[in-house]
Amino acid sequence: MPYFMIQVSYTPEAWAAMLKNPHDRGEAVRGVIEALGGRMEQFWYAFGEYDVVAIAQMPNNVGAAAFALAAVAGGACKAYKTTPLLTPEEAIDSMKKAAASKYKPPSVKARKAGP
Repeated sequence: MPYFMIQVSYTPEAWAAMLKNPHDRGEAVRGVIEALGGRMEQFWYAFGEYDVVAIAQMPNNVGAAAFALAAVAGGACKAYKTTPLLTPEEAIDSMKKAAASKYKPPSVKARKAGP
């Protein structure tokens, strides 16, 4: 199953609700990911631009998109980002395919001076 990094920033209202009722959102999210056929690998709270960073396996892009839509539609997210991830083996395979692709970048030919 493909891996995805999920980054979430909560709204102030969501933080206020969690301060009133502290609980592990990772466990709440795990059930939804599993219901969509995925598996939660890791879940962290973070400082910075995003409040949560998670790594999940989802069956495909449709499953990852379904989770994103469900999470954002709930209204607790002020920002949400999904990043597809490659394992080292997948990255090496893609490097080999790229090397064999014979792709040539565009080139700029020098213009001759004068009319």
